[in-house]
Amino acid sequence: MTSAFAGRTGHQDRTARKPHLAVVGATGAVGSVMLGILSERADVWGEIRLVSSSAPAAGRKLAVRGEEVEVRALDEDVFDGIDIAMFDVPDEVAARWAPIAVSKGAVVVDNSGAFRMDPDVPLVVPEVNASAARVRPRGIIANPHCTTLSMIVALGALHAEYGLSELIVSTYQAVSAVPGAGNEGVDTLRAQLSAVCGMELGTAPGDVRRAVGDTLGPFPAPIALNVVPWAGSLREDGWSSEELKIREESRKVLGLPNLKVTATCVRVPVITAHSLSVHARFENEVTVAGAHQILATAPGVVLSDDPAQGEFPTPADVVGTDPTWVGRVRRSLDDPKALELFVCGDNLRKGAALNTVQIAEAVAAELNG
Repeated sequence: MTSAFAGRTGHQDRTARKPHLAVVGATGAVGSVMLGILSERADVWGEIRLVSSSAPAAGRKLAVRGEEVEVRALDEDVFDGIDIAMFDVPDEVAARWAPIAVSKGAVVVDNSGAFRMDPDVPLVVPEVNASAARVRPRGIIANPHCTTLSMIVALGALHAEYGLSELIVSTYQAVSAVPGAGNEGVDTLRAQLSAVCGMELGTAPGDVRRAVGDTLGPFPAPIALNVVPWAGSLREDGWSSEELKIREESRKVLGLPNLKVTATCVRVPVITAHSLSVHARFENEVTVAGAHQILATAPGVVLSDDPAQGEFPTPADVVGTDPTWVGRVRRSLDDPKALELFVCGDNLRKGAALNTVQIAEAVAAELNG
């Protein structure tokens, strides 16, 4: 396809150099993970420019690729000479600034929710639909939500073989994925755990709530010693925004606009790494052996499934790793076309930063021919 840079002044020589990258939101939780990933992976970049939408963060120095780089404030000039811009900022910031970056000649890879459902913006998971990234009428590529990303690599591999027809999902979501200032979800969990430490709780109605007092933070109920069947904001008919994201994003990534998807999102007292219990129904009959073979060889997936030996994925084991981990693979007792799975993934790595970096690397390879 014709490059978004064709005819743009200052980009004529990009095939003779490594592309320049801007990381917008570099000082946030996901941004810091992005910098670590950029430092770990093959160096395909020229300049890496660090940008913050928070004025007080400008002037700080952060390490990337073994160098200290000064953080710049977000303004139009930061995109001069930039080929690709990775955004991890609030929706309203991305909605305003991503088109500006595009107008300056950059391809934007956005981790916010601002563009995910835009029909002119591809929603990309490289292991599943990498080719979608090449058609970007608005010059923007969107990254799915972290909960969708925690399962979709494994489901994409199974779909390619069996043809997915329905998903019923229950999530167990970590507190580090709670939107808010800084690490509000993490800070709240730690404060509550400190408050209840050493106390004999969980035997009377409301005893945990009374113990944590006013430290609910972003949660509607105590998160320590508890699970909270709510994540996101209220939508029509009692559904939450997080539940609807899983439905709509799974459909778009897999190219299945009529896929039946039902999700229940639950917040659990885990710092990082989401888990999901998945009931997946397919067009064709499935077997555990066949699913094992697919998952064991799928890019970005690790199969850990030997319950007799206590082998199955848990957040405590997968945190800090890149793959989607899958275990507890069973064929439904009542339906030969359905599988039951338990899936775990680090919501800050593959669930946000890594997928964004992977997309950016694919675009960089494309731009350099």
